[in-house]
Amino acid sequence: MNSVLERFTQRQRLFAAGLGIALVSLAAGYGLHMLGGESSGAGSATDTDCEDVLYWYDPMVPGQRFDEPGKSPFMDMMLVPKCAGEAAEAGVRIDPGLVQNFGIRTAAAEFGVLEPEITVTGVLAYNSRDIAIVQPRAGGYVQRTYGLTQDDVVSRGTPIVDILVPDWGGAQREYIAVLNTGDRALADAMRQRMRLLGMNDAMIASVERTRRAQNTITVTAPVGGAVTMLGVRSGMTVMEGQTLAEITGFSPIWLEASVPEAQAANIRQGQPISATLAAYPDQRFAGRIVAILPSADAASRTITVRAELPNPRGRLKPGMFAQVSLSPDTRRALLVPSEAVIRTGRRNLVMLKQDEGAFLPAEVEIGREANGRTEILAGLAEGEQVVTSGQFLIDSEASLGGIDVRSIDGTMSMASDGSPKMRAYTATGRVTKIAGASITLNHAPVPALEWPSMVMPFALADAALVDGIEPGDKVEFTFSQHDTGPRIESIRKTDR
Repeated sequence: MNSVLERFTQRQRLFAAGLGIALVSLAAGYGLHMLGGESSGAGSATDTDCEDVLYWYDPMVPGQRFDEPGKSPFMDMMLVPKCAGEAAEAGVRIDPGLVQNFGIRTAAAEFGVLEPEITVTGVLAYNSRDIAIVQPRAGGYVQRTYGLTQDDVVSRGTPIVDILVPDWGGAQREYIAVLNTGDRALADAMRQRMRLLGMNDAMIASVERTRRAQNTITVTAPVGGAVTMLGVRSGMTVMEGQTLAEITGFSPIWLEASVPEAQAANIRQGQPISATLAAYPDQRFAGRIVAILPSADAASRTITVRAELPNPRGRLKPGMFAQVSLSPDTRRALLVPSEAVIRTGRRNLVMLKQDEGAFLPAEVEIGREANGRTEILAGLAEGEQVVTSGQFLIDSEASLGGIDVRSIDGTMSMASDGSPKMRAYTATGRVTKIAGASITLNHAPVPALEWPSMVMPFALADAALVDGIEPGDKVEFTFSQHDTGPRIESIRKTDR
């Protein structure tokens, strides 16, 4: 018991000592803050180092600007001036020595192929476009069935049922009598009558050759497949046009998969797919989407896509479960690591590295995302460095400092030469003509501008950009929109 009390007393002593140190530190910090605030406030109110003050602001509420110096209505501190020189600086500045300590890493925006892959589940099904309806061409009595049942697999020409047609006997005997007279015109008329009764040319030819009446017909399968409906039994009376059976094909076989509604924009008819089945785990089956069904499932919020898979040996069975990979069209695009994008809910930002220790927030328009990379539709140019680690710390510092974001719409921050930076777009194309400071390109679609593929001229920011590029070359390029038209900022050859 004494040892426990001694340990508890020692813990109390340590706690008391720590609390005292914390209180002393807090008091010292408060005093320094008040001294610094008074000094800063005095300087802000009366004397600043700014030659030209743009506005005054509270560092804790940087979005609110004031025309005159004074005390902040939000915090117990003086307003701080925003100098014109500061506005021209490249965003947030961090001591280069702290950049490494903060673990700030960057990556270049570069062209690449985005290969998103959507994995969903699916089920194999009969090919409902390949259904044959078996019907008799005349009414009669079922004399024989051939032991078939539902789900039996049959080939083309497999006998299904023998039907006795009494009406055929009389017509065939009359035809035989006409043949014996040698009257060709009357024989042709009789043949036409027999066709109308439902006899095919093969049976008529057989009667003509054998001179014997044949009033029993064997109904056979018109196509190969599975018997999905069988409605005939021995002794039945059947009518002309009555459905005796349905035969459904399964080569190619259907694969129906449920795709999340959010991925609907990434699928299209004709798109390739691949599937793995539990029955054949080491094999992948390739096919193409043949239909996207028009309605979505209200409960699961999915849409159904239908693909066709070759099934020459019939190994794929309706009802089998499959894991389906949908690979949307691949296209080259400007890409950055997904972790570099800051999603605020209202817009998407990246932190750009300007020079040693300087960073600038920039708004971007993003597209698809896959494999840890995000497509940039607008707002970045190839080669710009984006922060991939520590960007939230820099973003917080930019917000506190009232740093303007490089906008994605219209003009942006001032470039180093004093000219406004414009919104950047990326695209690919083929060179058709080069003339001085202009280049004509047959470019791919530009989604951010809703441009289709077309041939059009572009101005060059610098004629030297096309050194080594010739008509016929495939290129990737970044351009901006100006009053005089689009202007290429960067361009390079590519093999794709």
